[in-house]
Amino acid sequence: MSHYDLIVIGSGPAGRAAAIQAGKLKRRVLVIDRKDRLGGVSVHTGTIPSKTLRETVLNLSGWRERSFYGRSYRVKDEIRADDLKGRLHMTLDHEVDVLEHQFNRNHVETLMGQARFIGPNEVEVATEAGDTTQLTADNFLISTGTKTYRPDTIPFDGKSVVDSDEFLEMAQIPRSLIVVGAGVIGVEYATMFSALDVRVTLIEPRDSFLDFIDRTLIQDFMHQVRENGVDLRLGSAIETVETTDGHVEVSLENGRHVRAEMLLFAAGRMGATDKLGLKAAGLSTDHRGRLSVDRKTYQTEVPHIYAAGDVIGHPSLASTSLQQGRVAACHALDTPTLPESPWFPYGIYSVPEISTCGMSEEEMQERGIPYEVGVARFRETSRGHIMGLEHGMLKMLFSLKTRRVLGVQIVGEGATELIHIGQAVMNLKGTVDYFVQNTFNYPTLAEAYKISGLDAFNRMPIPEEFKVKRKPETKGKSDK
Repeated sequence: MSHYDLIVIGSGPAGRAAAIQAGKLKRRVLVIDRKDRLGGVSVHTGTIPSKTLRETVLNLSGWRERSFYGRSYRVKDEIRADDLKGRLHMTLDHEVDVLEHQFNRNHVETLMGQARFIGPNEVEVATEAGDTTQLTADNFLISTGTKTYRPDTIPFDGKSVVDSDEFLEMAQIPRSLIVVGAGVIGVEYATMFSALDVRVTLIEPRDSFLDFIDRTLIQDFMHQVRENGVDLRLGSAIETVETTDGHVEVSLENGRHVRAEMLLFAAGRMGATDKLGLKAAGLSTDHRGRLSVDRKTYQTEVPHIYAAGDVIGHPSLASTSLQQGRVAACHALDTPTLPESPWFPYGIYSVPEISTCGMSEEEMQERGIPYEVGVARFRETSRGHIMGLEHGMLKMLFSLKTRRVLGVQIVGEGATELIHIGQAVMNLKGTVDYFVQNTFNYPTLAEAYKISGLDAFNRMPIPEEFKVKRKPETKGKSDK
């Protein structure tokens, strides 16, 4: 029986970061993954595939050039499912190759199979070949991510009614699409297929969606996606789903019906923990299969077993998972490390992109923080004119008491890249004055920070040290 300093279950962002960190610390580490290839959900069915698909759609459809050449402009007249999947598979192969190289370089061992705890310090791994291996470790990290939620009331068939994993394997691009669930996954797929001129209906039982995003941004976003052809059906749940004659028929509780060639069900995900035998390790999960941890160390209720990534719930981002895995490995192996920064960005790769960092205007109001708002429209920037941007905005929130930046909200082209400027200023406790004093490259979309900063600065009280203090006039002596 082999013994390790750290056994990592799952090779997604959290598991990958933890394993590489442990390898760099020259500890004996093993990564177990139930799939036949490394990378986890993030590489094979989640983050990387969906973002690759989005980039392919925008490139082949000529979406970014249509403001200049008209809505009928196309780079490729007829876009097929194979066109989308070709680039997707190339990207995934590259991701797996890089990950395998990183593991080899850092002496990280791997084992493909289903892991199951048989004791607090022991796991059993069943491989596809039918072999069973028992392993022990001083520490464990559970980073198995999530799986799709598939309610019994939805008639999944893998062709016309699919979940977000099956959606990537479509045989052909549908002419019409129903997306159920206006969460991050649903919104991303709905808007990118609308860019392919697929008739998309997005159904959400609640009256609102993406509630953690500033409402001003969501209103702007809703206007854009409706203009792009997405039919938003908010405030009514699904009553029945039926497949007939190659179509999907959805009846809503409000009496309305929606018909399309394909339905994508993207309403929620569950922690992938049901096959881990957690009871044998002394662990339990919530009703969605997620583990509870100390958010500073990522220890579970069993101190030598850690958990990180989507399996612990919010914020469920690949970026934060990478950080969590590294911090967990350092703590498990008794190695000092820097704490995580308080402000991290959200990125939603819809069409258009949304990215935020810090507080929304609604949160500022709930906390009773006096604030000022600065807004810039991308069409106000010269780079926006050059790129043909008709939409897009950047909004910043500043404390009136401290002048500090407390929130940055962006919707539009390049939002997920631009957000890092605001994030850096926030984590360094910067103020509105930074954006007024500093020069930005011209022409760039980043110049919107300057415009937004000035917009707020001009309405905020000027600090005494900034006021111009004129020297008192001295009268000359009169000639005798």
